[in-house]
Amino acid sequence: MWQSLRERIGAQAFFIPIVLVFVVLIGIPFGESVYYSFTDWSGLNPEIHFVGLDNYRRVLTDSSLLSGLVFTITFTLATTAVITILAIPLAVLLNQRFVGRRLVRAIFFFPAIPSVAILGLVWNFILSPLGSGALNTVLHSLFSMAPVPWLSDSSLAQLSVIVVAIWTSTGWHAILYLAYLQSIPADYYEAAALDGASTRQRFFNITLPLLMPAATISTLLLMVGGLNVYALPQTLTNGGPGFATHTITGTIIISGIGQAEYGQASALGVVFMLAVGAIAVLQLKIAPRLGRSV
Repeated sequence: MWQSLRERIGAQAFFIPIVLVFVVLIGIPFGESVYYSFTDWSGLNPEIHFVGLDNYRRVLTDSSLLSGLVFTITFTLATTAVITILAIPLAVLLNQRFVGRRLVRAIFFFPAIPSVAILGLVWNFILSPLGSGALNTVLHSLFSMAPVPWLSDSSLAQLSVIVVAIWTSTGWHAILYLAYLQSIPADYYEAAALDGASTRQRFFNITLPLLMPAATISTLLLMVGGLNVYALPQTLTNGGPGFATHTITGTIIISGIGQAEYGQASALGVVFMLAVGAIAVLQLKIAPRLGRSV
């Protein structure tokens, strides 16, 4: 009995460092954010006054904050859906045997290597709305088109940010699916082929169901990453034109650092963190059921 108790205590002791890291890096900062969200603290003035729920009311009524929320949600849903739709067939294609397969895999994976901020600056040059922009120069040379306002029109700017995000992440997620594809036993496909199953039937009845664990991880990463997006729209469009490509993370940074409104920034951060946590938990609950239903 005492031996078993000591073993259980010893096993639980391994979790102590993890708990300490969680408390120091997440628990304490989140607790402080909750505290400051009920105050008017500017980060500069030592005096702190409690304002109740005023900061939360401003978060839910400010037009610029709501604009950032709408774009963040649109960005997250669009990138998650399109990247998933493109990455799975791409992974199946990259899993085939053909000459130069490794090189092709490396080419598709390459956009995930450089910093997103650097890619945003590169694409800012490519999509410049001026006539000297790389893409506008090519279009003018080939089709005599007038300069297209890629980054100066609200709708085109939002579309540009989403398309660039899809370009940067599709290859990485395809490699993730490829790793799971290579763990599927070839016997499944051989047995299905002997039974007369077509390529389409093998994909929907073998490949897709067995890729659901990868889909859960991939979509979770895409959802959380999309909700926290900041570097790409900031370097590509600087949040503009107007508030068209403003994001929640950008608003938190601007409010907390640029405008010295720590109270409002903390309130927005608390609401945002709770929303992200709720979405992650909901996704982890729903994904296994979807896997069983495929």
